[in-house]
Amino acid sequence: MKKSLWALLMIVAAFTLVLAGCGSKEDTSSDGSTSGSTSDSSEGKKVYKVGTEATFAPFESVDDKGNIVGIDVDVLQAIADEMDFEVEWKNIGWEPVFQSIKNSETDIGASGITINDERKQTYDFTDPYYESQLLIVVKEDSNIKSLAELKDKKISVQINATGHMAAKKLQGDASTNIMAFDTQPMAIQEMLNSNVDATIGDNAVVYEYMKANPKAKIKVIKDDNFEKEYYGFMVRKGNDELLSLLNEGLQKIKDNGKLKEITGTDFK
Repeated sequence: MKKSLWALLMIVAAFTLVLAGCGSKEDTSSDGSTSGSTSDSSEGKKVYKVGTEATFAPFESVDDKGNIVGIDVDVLQAIADEMDFEVEWKNIGWEPVFQSIKNSETDIGASGITINDERKQTYDFTDPYYESQLLIVVKEDSNIKSLAELKDKKISVQINATGHMAAKKLQGDASTNIMAFDTQPMAIQEMLNSNVDATIGDNAVVYEYMKANPKAKIKVIKDDNFEKEYYGFMVRKGNDELLSLLNEGLQKIKDNGKLKEITGTDFK
């Protein structure tokens, strides 16, 4: 009887240890990362999660090995090296980049994001690191020559990007002639498929698309009505500690020439 009782107690104790071990595991997300945003690396460095939409070449894209690469990746890594922290990239899509910052699922938004007054109401931005401008893209045989001529035309854009904002400013928020897509390449393809008359997008992205698709019969139109735009890294409103860290690192790579080396432009 004593032997049976002892064996039973040993089984209960072992089972309790198993349960305790299970309870000590960190919660993980569907991609295997720990829940929450900021964490520490094995070296004790802060690790900041970065949300992006990786079809925005040359700023971010996915290479043959599945790695996120591009100007934004290199700029942010250069800042991280200067300020001694690490970054973990997550390719989550354009709209989720903004929502994940709100929900504290990521710390930094990096996807060629233009700094503007509307976005600054909800998010904080670093100092700018790149100057951009919108372009109109049409087929080679198109007669369209200016933004004004798109007043009653069908336009494709990346949803909630500045090209979308420009189209709504031209035609009105309720216009049914504006077709918004998840990515800029999709918007360009819609124009090539003759479903719209033109697309509007950021110059660097448009030129990168043309470089990657040399047989695409398209041309670009520059219009003085498009103002210059400036890209910045985005953080949660009021996250002053992270914002200061990023701005300090950004200023360092401006001063030491690393930013110019990465972007190919002398932006100060």
